[in-house]
Amino acid sequence: MKAFVYAVMMADGCSWHVSLDMRADRDYWTDQAGGRFKLRVLEPALSFGQACEIKRKLKASSSSSDMLESLRIAAREIGLHPEAVADWKLWEWAGTAEGLSDEARHFVNRTIDAMCLSLKGRYLLMEEFMGLMQHEGSQAVAESPAYFIQLAWIQGRVELEAGVELDRNGGRRWSLLPQALKGKCKRCGSQGMFGGRAGNEASPVRWTHCADCGGPCAYCEACLTMGRSRYCTPIVRVIGSPDMNSEAPADEDMEIYLQSWGLSDVQAEASGSALQFLKANKSLSREKAQSPTAPRFLIWAVTGAGKTEMIFPMVQYTLAKGGRVAIATPRRDVVLELKPRLEKAFPHTKVVTLYGGSEQRWEQGELTLATTHQLMRFRQAFDLVIVDEIDAYPYHNNPMLLYAAEQVCALGGVYILLSATPPEELQRAVKRNRLPHARVAARYHRHPLPEPSLLACPPLRQMLAQNGLNGKLKGHLASSLERGAQVFVFVPKIAMVEPFVALLRESFPTVNVQGTSSKDADRSQKVTDFRATSIRMLVTTTILERGVTIPKSDVFIIDADSPVFDSAALVQMAGRAGRSAQDPRGRVYFAAKEKTRSQAHARRQIAEMNVIARKKGYID
Repeated sequence: MKAFVYAVMMADGCSWHVSLDMRADRDYWTDQAGGRFKLRVLEPALSFGQACEIKRKLKASSSSSDMLESLRIAAREIGLHPEAVADWKLWEWAGTAEGLSDEARHFVNRTIDAMCLSLKGRYLLMEEFMGLMQHEGSQAVAESPAYFIQLAWIQGRVELEAGVELDRNGGRRWSLLPQALKGKCKRCGSQGMFGGRAGNEASPVRWTHCADCGGPCAYCEACLTMGRSRYCTPIVRVIGSPDMNSEAPADEDMEIYLQSWGLSDVQAEASGSALQFLKANKSLSREKAQSPTAPRFLIWAVTGAGKTEMIFPMVQYTLAKGGRVAIATPRRDVVLELKPRLEKAFPHTKVVTLYGGSEQRWEQGELTLATTHQLMRFRQAFDLVIVDEIDAYPYHNNPMLLYAAEQVCALGGVYILLSATPPEELQRAVKRNRLPHARVAARYHRHPLPEPSLLACPPLRQMLAQNGLNGKLKGHLASSLERGAQVFVFVPKIAMVEPFVALLRESFPTVNVQGTSSKDADRSQKVTDFRATSIRMLVTTTILERGVTIPKSDVFIIDADSPVFDSAALVQMAGRAGRSAQDPRGRVYFAAKEKTRSQAHARRQIAEMNVIARKKGYID
């Protein structure tokens, strides 16, 4: 996108600005100073990113010749070749006292008010901004988007920044070569040298010819599925303040937020701790509200502990104070599963669900349920941000999504992190008392977690090559079927699913054995059939390690010594067993040729949770 760099000259001095539409700046300065100003505008227009960089380097000067030389110096400092700026010119526009009519001014201001209200909390590329305005039915903005965005920007109502920021520190000052620069995507936080360095993975920030600005332009490939974030593309957001009321009364009884949800003792203890944390940190004081990072509270709950129910009191509290809530989950299917539960729990609250292809993409609600990718379109928008399964794919080893989640909390807001298997960094913070937290060491039915048994077993590839099931493994599988359990069978690779299904069908010809994975279009239906017991044995990958509850189930993890199965994955898969009060002592087997550190750590973590639960009296 092209933009102009210009100086405004008034009696009290000179200031530099960037404009997407000079008509907006003309109208603004006419309103501000009548005819007592001059504009000196650089010709030609530049890439928006270039214009912003040059503007930041400029200093006030009084004469046109000094201004032009200052522009050329700034341009060379950001890498433009001297020959490219030799023909630059400044044209001058003298202000007049005749500005917008009162009717036109009223219409423009009313339009900008509505535009900013729709933009509140959002962080959008220009294409996304246009989509929002079309959804809102704003014909005026749709016809002249640059005019209204520019006028709101110069009024201080919105902020604009280039989608990709270039770091010239350490680069060659006069170089036009992209490898001399480092880029950072302002939307997702991805960064790196253009094209990568020798021996390193290619950078997600790439350099290409751009049809929008007509020149070489940086763009981010990491978040490309959300739209193209470019050096020449503005990202727009509204400058706002938190919605929540000021400090909560010190004597407010927090029990009223716990009583209506039917929580067990262990759930109520953890939820109550989080509520007290919210009360202490809610829009606290002006000093704390200016803190660059929002406070965090971790609910470290065993699988099957009922984490969703535990967050209801926090959501109720925040909504009651006039705040906005976001619940971020890793996957779309979790969003769709949670939506009806939240709508039932909060029937008088508008719940907006956001995921790829969501029909509510541009709607505003008090309670937003979203996949983490969708958070990239928000900035400082929510007073309470609940991040579910912080250790799960695609968060795991994905700085982009962690960056997105960290940008959406409003000043004075709070993060609640939920996990059964927190990342090592969070576990260390807990052990060192650096992270406020609550441990939920028991399930609601007051029975211990099933502790995994080790089962010596040859590698799966060997069993497949020999077309024979290991005797011990076959015996334990038969025992689970005989006791009426639904049998989860986890394998490390998608390619192993169907061959192992075929082998199990040969060993258990009267049993309905099916397989599924992330590539299976019928996965949801198979899970439904498995829950209904029409499928008795389901071979799957880690795609079903979370979010699936089968009332009476046993778990077999084949090749448990595979590097694919880290300790967190093993704990999550083991957590599919024993979740119901009708069958709390489900069986879990780590079937492998070798014992690994991950297996040992997973077994130790499960056992430690049982010890904590017994000490607290949460296990009968």
